Amino acid sequence: MTKFIIKGGNKLNGKVKISGAKNSALKIMAAAIMAGGRTILKNVPVIDDVLTMAEVLNQLGAEVDFDTSHNILEINPDNIKSFEAPYELVRKMRASILVAGPLLSRFGEVKVAIPGGCNIGSRQIDLHLKGFELMGAENVIEHGYVYSKAVSGAAKGAKRKLKGAEINLEFPSRGATENIMMAACLSSGKTIINNAAKEPEINDLANFLNKCGAKISGIGTDSIVIEGVDELAGCQYEIMSDSIEAGTFIIASALCGKKVEIAGAVWENMGIFCQKLKDIGVNIENKENSTIIIKKSKGILKPAYISTLPYPGFPTDLQPIATVLLCTIPGISIVTENVFENRFMYVDELNRMGANIKIDGHHAVITGVNKLSGAPVSATDLRAGAALILAGLIADGTTEVYEINHVLRGYENFDKKLRNLGADIIKVS
Repeated sequence: MTKFIIKGGNKLNGKVKISGAKNSALKIMAAAIMAGGRTILKNVPVIDDVLTMAEVLNQLGAEVDFDTSHNILEINPDNIKSFEAPYELVRKMRASILVAGPLLSRFGEVKVAIPGGCNIGSRQIDLHLKGFELMGAENVIEHGYVYSKAVSGAAKGAKRKLKGAEINLEFPSRGATENIMMAACLSSGKTIINNAAKEPEINDLANFLNKCGAKISGIGTDSIVIEGVDELAGCQYEIMSDSIEAGTFIIASALCGKKVEIAGAVWENMGIFCQKLKDIGVNIENKENSTIIIKKSKGILKPAYISTLPYPGFPTDLQPIATVLLCTIPGISIVTENVFENRFMYVDELNRMGANIKIDGHHAVITGVNKLSGAPVSATDLRAGAALILAGLIADGTTEVYEINHVLRGYENFDKKLRNLGADIIKVS
């Protein structure tokens, strides 16, 4: 069984470069379905989720070529004939549902397997389907699949198109915002998404689509406007850097760093997170909005109250990772999880390492301890796995982290990057 073995106690020092954003690359790969000709994507992270999305596109009929040594991925969707994303692929990664909007937009119909459960909580696709319905699609759910089809707006015998609509999201869902925005690109008329999610990765997707010929405005606001166009064309585009990976290395450096420069960490994309660390007492510095520098703190760090919220709030993906830092700070900290109901599944594993965390509903009450102790632990999801690795960096003795397939989904060369900074971590099978 593949695992990470970490010997704690080493100090981190040096420079690390952040990879392309997982949550941007996956959506832009899906969006390329609608763009005729070749799309060339740069700064694509070599991670399992990207390889799975490439497999999904291949299964649909696209030509996909991934130069992993240079992080360049080329997609030619011209030969896509199928509008069905089968369960055996969708079950590997929930983000596969985001091919639904592009396929529906391009073909006027789509059949996609309903994603299965997720360790950190339910992420229903109801908001996606309601958006499609308001744009003139009829949704049928049966046998574990959703079949959506545009039912009006075309001459007899022609491909039916979605029509523009005003869509008011009940919750600023990132996935629903992305899927509806993509579906609207080749629709007829104007679509307005109100209460839209505002994550930087959504801006990256919108900027890519505009470069392909889409007409999207209101980027970065909670009201996105899409004017439908007749066609999109492939382009060359560079994926933004990954704010969650950047946050992970920021916390690692705060835990056991001397001086670490994190290139590709964009402060304006993670302002509330960085400000919270400043309030705690972390010695964090913004350099030209492209590099964040962490130096060893001079004083004792302070406990904190953290509450996760959709962007621009404190990111739920960094909640487990920040909790590791809070475990080491004297006093009582409280973390409130407002996005995913099962995001505290990693707590039992941290407590096995000597942490003192008690769960009360969607609150975690953390009493700081003097030290953590190495132990065998298992990752329950992607960010929980990263949190356990960081705990191992500061724990006495040896920590073995199992179920690291979760970590490999979302972090490129995570162990290698940590080793280059001085960590004692190896991956063994």
